[in-house]
This record gives sequence, C-alpha cells and structure tokens, in this order.
Amino acid sequence: MLYDASRLDQPDLGCFSRDRWRAQGRLEEISGGRGTVAFLADGTNRWVLRHYRRGGAVARLLDDRYAWMGEARVRSFREFRLLRQLVTWGLPVPVPVAAGYCRAGPVGYRADLITEELPTRLTLAQALREAPVAADTWGHIGASIGRLHAHGVHHADLNANNILLGPAAEVYVVDFDRGRVRRRGRWEDRVLARLERSLRKVTAGLPADRFGAPQWERLMRGLRD
Repeated sequence: MLYDASRLDQPDLGCFSRDRWRAQGRLEEISGGRGTVAFLADGTNRWVLRHYRRGGAVARLLDDRYAWMGEARVRSFREFRLLRQLVTWGLPVPVPVAAGYCRAGPVGYRADLITEELPTRLTLAQALREAPVAADTWGHIGASIGRLHAHGVHHADLNANNILLGPAAEVYVVDFDRGRVRRRGRWEDRVLARLERSLRKVTAGLPADRFGAPQWERLMRGLRD
C-alpha cells in the first residue's frame, strides 16, 4: 500500500476493510455508480473509501478484478500518485490518503483508494435533478475544467456524477481512475464531448432550463476565460 504518513498513522490493509469500519460504527455507505461509496469517520478525519469495480459488459465476468501487470500499473497506486501531484498544483480535487491492492489469483488483483472527504457530496447530476443550476456556477464548472486542462490533466471519464458543487460556488472534480498528465491536444475536445453527452443523458425528460445550449455556452466561456 501507499499512504500519506501525515494523515494515516501506522496503517495496514485493514484500513480498506468496510467490515472493520462497520464494526466500529464508523461507516456510512451510499449506493450509486458501479457499487457503493463508503464514507469513513476516524476521529476528526472524514474520508471516502472507494473499491475499484469494472464497468460495462466485462463487469459481469470480472467485477472487481483487474489484470496484474506489475505494481506500477495498479490502478489505485496510479490514481494516488496523480492526485498527490494535482493537490500540489492547487487543483480542485480530493486529497489522497491511502491506496492499496491485494492479489486475486495468479494474474489478477483488487484495489482500493481512500481520499479526504470534500466539503460537499452534491454532484452536478443531483443538482440538476433538483433545480436549475445558476449561470455563474456553469462558469465555475468550466473554469475548473480549464484549470485541469491547463496543466495537461486528462480525466478519463468526466461526467455529471464526477463534478461536485459546494455551497459557496466551489467546484470539485473526482474519480481520476485511468487519468493522467499529458501534452495538451485534441483529447480535450473528447473530454468535453463526453461531459456534454452525460449532461444531456442526465437531464433527458427534465425541464428545458436544466441543460441546453445556454448552459453549455456559459460553461465553455468559463473554460476559456
């Protein structure tokens, strides 16, 4: 495992065990996405535990197992190291606390990641289902994405569930699995196209003021400013 010694004292792989946290009465699980996100309470610390699970058709076969290609390629380790770099750049992402893996058979492994809990749990998708999002907030969303792209940060699955909105117009981006830092280029357009498709899917059937050309234009203006 990898961990931040300033945030986790003498850790072991048991810190990734939901059963251990549950037995201590310090676990809160919320369904969504590919499984559940677990919120952990450890004294004054508030953390988020994510167990890596596959998506798509392959999930039926492999669920939470990934092919072993060496420790350097372990997904939780790569995300931990990426988040640590993004935090040093002052980008709006969660702070990594610990990453771990365990081997699953001769050619596989399972992985987990703990990050500090952000000041909000409200996703952009949830906000849009409840009410229209303010024009200024769309601009802040664009600006946050723009900051990531300015540093060459490629988010592999930017969607309405991976953008969190704070109470004072803060915007955070989460879930950097398979993310990386690379030279700027046309991949940025593909990231934005993926986000736009997600927003259209999330708001399908909702009132027209939840998402459309005006909201997307405001986001893009914030990204360019």
